[in-house]
Order: sequence, then C-alpha cells, then structure tokens
Amino acid sequence: MKRDMEKVFERPRSLKDARFHYCPGCGHSILHRIVADCVDRLGIRERTIAIAPVGCAVYAYDYFDFDVLEIPHGRPPAAATGIKRSLPDRIVISYQGDGDLAAIGMGEIIHAANRGENITVFFVNNGIYGMTGGQMAPTTLAGQRTTTTPMGRDTARAGNPFRMAELLAGLEGPVFIARSSLDSPKNVLVTERLFEKALRCQMEDKGFSFVEVLSQCPTDWKLSPEESLKWMATRMRDFFPLGVFKDSTAGNMAPRGFVDNPQLREEGRR
Repeated sequence: MKRDMEKVFERPRSLKDARFHYCPGCGHSILHRIVADCVDRLGIRERTIAIAPVGCAVYAYDYFDFDVLEIPHGRPPAAATGIKRSLPDRIVISYQGDGDLAAIGMGEIIHAANRGENITVFFVNNGIYGMTGGQMAPTTLAGQRTTTTPMGRDTARAGNPFRMAELLAGLEGPVFIARSSLDSPKNVLVTERLFEKALRCQMEDKGFSFVEVLSQCPTDWKLSPEESLKWMATRMRDFFPLGVFKDSTAGNMAPRGFVDNPQLREEGRR
C-alpha cells in the first residue's frame, strides 16, 4: 500500500518554486519543464548556463534554478559562443523564439552553426511575435493572420516562412539538427528525448546541436488551447515537417521512439 502512494511526479530540482506567468495553453511552460528534467537527469545543473531570450520567455531566470543570462535581442548565439569558449567545461543552452532567432538574430545563428560552436540551441517556433502583440514573424505561415497581416501573410510581399532546421542542416558545422512539436503527449515525450540528445552532443564535445520545437500561442493565434493543438498538428506540421534533419553523431540514430521522415534525414546528410 505504501508503494502505491509513493510520489512519482515532482518538480525538477532545476525549476524554482515559482508560478509561471505564461498565458493558458502556452508551450513555454512545458518546454521549461522539459529543459529542467533533462538538466536534472544528466546531472549538469551546477555546470549549466542558459540564455534567456528577448520575447515571452524573457523571465526564464525566474524559473530555472541554474545560472541564466539575459542577452540583447538576437544575440544569444554570440554570447553563448563567448561563454563556451572561455568556460569550456560549462553546458551552454541558448533558448530562443522565432522573432529572436530567425529575425534580428538570423546572422548570429547562421554563423554560430557554421562554425560548429559546441553549444545547444532550443528554438521555439510559434509562428508569431508573442510578447509584442502578435505581429508577423519570419516563421508565420502563408495566409496566416497576424496584427500586421490582418488579411493573411502575402508571400509576394513578405516572402515565404523560413524553415530554420532545414536551413541549418545544410551547413557543415552542425552535428545534430531536428524538429519536434508539442501538439500531442507523444510528441512532448519525443521533444524531451531530442533535447537530451542535443545536450549530450555538447557534453561529449561533438559540436553544434539544434532542436526546433513547434509550440502553441493560443492568445495571439486567437484560438482556444485545444484549437491551437489542432492548428499545430495540421497547418504547422504541413509546412514544418517533424524529423531529424542532420545527425553526424556515432551511429546516426534518432532518439528511441522517434518516428521521423527517412527522406528528410537523407536530404539532411547530403
């Protein structure tokens, strides 16, 4: 009887006892939990330095119970590079949104990846600028309505959305590039396995690792949390396919239980 009452689910040590400020249904709270779980499981809390983005996750330092720096918009990869080169024994995590990484920070992420910096980047793609009012982001889908594209994104005027995982996979520097989603419990678990694999790449000095995560933004999408999950599973995943796009680690194996697109993996290696 005592065994049945044992606690099996508890707050990770790497998360402070603080209430999240995120909107109902937002993916950041799930991702914070995943990051903290991975850090605890790998036993790297005392060595971890994370970088909080300019965006909805700007207050990440209020939630993670390890060192966190706030860096100017778009510059986390540059700061991560400096930290890792000066303190190579640390595990450096750059946690960024699409406006931060794929807009003002595009040059930073491209060059850090191309150099093969031994850092880990977690890229949160919700297809919109969340913190500043729901404007079009570099990842906003064609036809998607935002506060700056009320009639829908017109690709003739604004161009097409960036597929960051595919873009970075074409570079020589990265060793691990993947995309996952928070649209289902199964994919939440897959995301955690991908995060852990990306962190192991850094721990083993293999080089640059990057995991893009499709995440929900019910508030700025003007959808309910349930509708947001359906939007991700259909519209977002139609344009942003899930999979491992590049894996130069030993064995080229995706994390256990991850069903990806073999064609995409082959294209990512070429």
